[in-house]
Amino acid sequence: MAVNNAVLMRRELLTRLAKLYDKGELELKIDRIPLELRPKGSQASRCCLYKDRAMLRYKLMALLGFNIRDEEDELTPLSEYVRRAFERTEVEREPLTVVDEVCSACVKTNYVVTNMCRGCLARPCMANCNKGAISFENGQAHIDHTKCVNCGLCMKNCPYHAIVYIPVPCEESCPVGAISKREDGTEQIDYTKCIYCGRCISSCPFGAVMEKSHIMDIFKAFAGPKKVVAMVAPAIAGQFKAPLAQILGAIRELGFDDVIEVARGADETTENEAREFLHKMAGGQAFMTTSCCPSYIAAVQKHMPEIKPFVSDTLTPMQYTARIARERYPDAVLVFVGPCLAKRYETYCDPNADLMLNFEEIGSMFIAKGIDVANSSCVELEEGIDSTSRGYPVSSGVMTAVKTKVGDRFEVRPVLVNGLNKQSIRELRGYAKSCPGNMVEVMACEGGCVSGGNVIANPKIATRQIADVVRMSERK
Repeated sequence: MAVNNAVLMRRELLTRLAKLYDKGELELKIDRIPLELRPKGSQASRCCLYKDRAMLRYKLMALLGFNIRDEEDELTPLSEYVRRAFERTEVEREPLTVVDEVCSACVKTNYVVTNMCRGCLARPCMANCNKGAISFENGQAHIDHTKCVNCGLCMKNCPYHAIVYIPVPCEESCPVGAISKREDGTEQIDYTKCIYCGRCISSCPFGAVMEKSHIMDIFKAFAGPKKVVAMVAPAIAGQFKAPLAQILGAIRELGFDDVIEVARGADETTENEAREFLHKMAGGQAFMTTSCCPSYIAAVQKHMPEIKPFVSDTLTPMQYTARIARERYPDAVLVFVGPCLAKRYETYCDPNADLMLNFEEIGSMFIAKGIDVANSSCVELEEGIDSTSRGYPVSSGVMTAVKTKVGDRFEVRPVLVNGLNKQSIRELRGYAKSCPGNMVEVMACEGGCVSGGNVIANPKIATRQIADVVRMSERK
């Protein structure tokens, strides 16, 4: 994901939470974090320091795992929420929350005339507006937004490019129209439409859409009597400048009793999906979609019912790995370590998985505990994992694995849907009538899981590192 100040602030808050917990001072000092980040005399990012401190407080609430709109008393200190976090017995199912105090309630005007307007004689903006929404005042164009239908013809026809389109970033980025304004102008999420792709989080310039973290629940698990086992997604191999064995070793140093590669589950996904593909082709089905992305599955269930008959029934690598881990450790707390919001939602839905840590949270915990990944001790990688299973997190990785397993038993005609957006969703719907291939891989993020909403490494670098891991696995 693109790094900006909103992202850096989220990571800073996570790191401070982890550091205070590690020192045993979280409940004692958490209320001072907003004051330390916005001390008296410092420059405010919004109207004043007090607004900034309030925003930081609510962001911390989300990172403690709470829904902001459930707040009953705004004078409740963060230390009380720490106590409640340690007392809760389960996490809330919905992983998103909107921080109203952070949301800038962007005005939904869309097309705006800038001061570059020259008031030309031709006036093509007005001539091409079919709704009579454009007039000229004091020699410049003016748009009446009560008449404007946002067709964009004025912008297309202005020779000076004086008319610009101003989106509401979170609404614009959502491929399924799941986020919209309340009466007060702040945003709300319709969970009956949401596919948990995380684009609203990444696109909001103010960081108003927050993912509720499980970090407190994992701290609680570390302190409890049960074993805590990490199930680590293959995409982790591209996140740190260290061999995979060392990265897994560093994760174990955080306090996990064991670390299991989700690539082991990917082996089962590949095997079962290849078998399913051959069965469906033999039965005359036109095509099958393959994906390890929960966001795509949610999109099909909520917005593309015509595609549902073509979706593979095979479980994802995380689901198979959770089964394996549950068999090995029946009473353990199983924590999935993954790249995105969609995988957090999948963790909620899987009966074998308990909690989830994303890559940002893992990185913050490394910093808090002073763990240098490059100098961590290695764990022994599990034998027998197919090299293609470690290539799942890059675009075409899943399809390559399944195609390799199918071999020459059936001709695979691949189609790649590299990122879910409004256009690709329309194209997928069209495939129900006519598909250009017989195996369609769909990933919500362009480039695959290496571009997930919570990655910390440049996706291009991560892709190269994962390719190196795959090549090394092939040699063994």
